[in-house]
Amino acid sequence: MSDKTKKTCAQSTENTQSMAGNIPMLSIENVTKIFHRGTVNEKVALNGIAMTLDEGDFVTVIGGNGAGKSTLLNAVAGVFAIDSGKVIIDGIDVTKMPEHKRASVVARVFQDPMIGTAASMNIEENLALAGMRGKRRTLSWNVNKKDKATYRELVASLELGLESRMNAKVELLSGGQRQALTLLMATLNKPKLLLLDEHTAALDPKTAAKVLALTEQITAANNQTTIMITHNMKDALTYGNKIVMMNEGEVIFTAQGEEKQKLTVSDLLTKFHELGDENDRILLS
Repeated sequence: MSDKTKKTCAQSTENTQSMAGNIPMLSIENVTKIFHRGTVNEKVALNGIAMTLDEGDFVTVIGGNGAGKSTLLNAVAGVFAIDSGKVIIDGIDVTKMPEHKRASVVARVFQDPMIGTAASMNIEENLALAGMRGKRRTLSWNVNKKDKATYRELVASLELGLESRMNAKVELLSGGQRQALTLLMATLNKPKLLLLDEHTAALDPKTAAKVLALTEQITAANNQTTIMITHNMKDALTYGNKIVMMNEGEVIFTAQGEEKQKLTVSDLLTKFHELGDENDRILLS
């Protein structure tokens, strides 16, 4: 890791730790992940990543292809074992905890709207399934009247008219409707962390804007700690209270609060030109 990068990470950690003295919701401590180690295809995906999030933080992550953004989310979610470092969620070291055991505290929405739902089940059933996340499941289950009323109210809050279609198969929904439902399902049990992996990239601009607005609404209402990956620099600046720029598996720039609010797309491109790979600037524009 470069001296400049170490200084940026250290300053970010120091600033966060100086606030309130509360236990961070997420601490990523010098995490390294190398794929295909010792072969001609060796790839350093994460190179000593350090990051701290307090409860309610909404962090947007940007960077070129191969910067390590999705690998970072995979490391937090427990998709694979990291090579070194620690992942601590709400004071608990989950570094060696497998993905299925983190499911009760970490929720994720992917780019593909088809991934987060069960297509052959209806809206009500999908929400009931989401309600069992992290809980012991049995071979039989049903949705009681109280849950039905709760799910209908939640779906109505999306303002997509789906509350009148609770028995409709999810495979019949549009991509935007499905992604909005996925977002609702991911936050139903108020997880410690919400990971959004370019969750609007597959949607048309109008639908993406609607899902982003719903994202902001739901995360604010739940005080939800969130990490959102995006290639859209305007969205990265518009949403959340922190921004992180990655390149070649490292955090090369961070900003939060008033500093983030003052940033422009031009500022971010200049930063990437100064700290990152010139060849990837087009991916951020």
